[in-house]
Amino acid sequence: MIVGPTASGKTKRAIEAALERDGEVISADSRCVYRRLDIGTAKPTADERKGVAHHFIDERNLGEPFSAGRFASEAETRICEILNRGRVPIVAGGSTLYLSALKNGIAEMPDVPERVRNTLVTRLTEQGLPPLVAELQRLDPELVSRIDVSNPMRVLRGLEVYEASGTPLSVWQRQRSAPAFAYEVELLAPPLDVMDERINRRVEAMVDAGWLDEVVGLLREGVSPLLEPLRTIGYREMADVALGQTTLPEAVSRIQIRTRQYARRQLTFFRGRSFLGDL
Repeated sequence: MIVGPTASGKTKRAIEAALERDGEVISADSRCVYRRLDIGTAKPTADERKGVAHHFIDERNLGEPFSAGRFASEAETRICEILNRGRVPIVAGGSTLYLSALKNGIAEMPDVPERVRNTLVTRLTEQGLPPLVAELQRLDPELVSRIDVSNPMRVLRGLEVYEASGTPLSVWQRQRSAPAFAYEVELLAPPLDVMDERINRRVEAMVDAGWLDEVVGLLREGVSPLLEPLRTIGYREMADVALGQTTLPEAVSRIQIRTRQYARRQLTFFRGRSFLGDL
């Protein structure tokens, strides 16, 4: 399992490890699984994938739900298949929920009716995030203490689970099944100044490569900017530019700042006992 913050070199290291150990790469990235999100996800290129089999890249259409629990369940099946082929499974990514579900076990979750999710998304659009955070604080303070409440998707997830089941998400998360495998974890953690510079350069390179055009094209085809993959850092700001709500330079600056902040949260998570356990 190769983990680390954004722009830490996970893709390159995973391909190196796969070539060294006759392996296949299982991508643990919550956005790379979606088709048509290419520039802003920093997916492995077609050339990079030529010599190494990759899983969970371009396997879902936008709008298809794909959760951490579903990823972990499907990933464990793929790991069995890879092992049966006599090869080495190499999990690589930075999506903390996906990696935690796979490494530490899957929590059973209730089904959430579409109407519940749609109602919450509408509230987010009309009211903004702070009222929803305040409501989640009242309903599930334990969850609020350990999630990024600036991320609308984390807040919406907590509220929708409570609305659907009457039980806080934090309680559901404690009811984990045992993981199927143990993992050798390799953490990539470049110095903060190096990481920050990489992030800044990568965001600029994505914009130069046509990131805004990618998002404009999706919106013109009727893809909703409220879809979860488009509410993540980068795509959210590009959608704001496409909708005339901000300028491109302002969006680039915000993406760089938010990505640097996110990378620090990733590092904190990966170094914590909740992920590493007794390693």
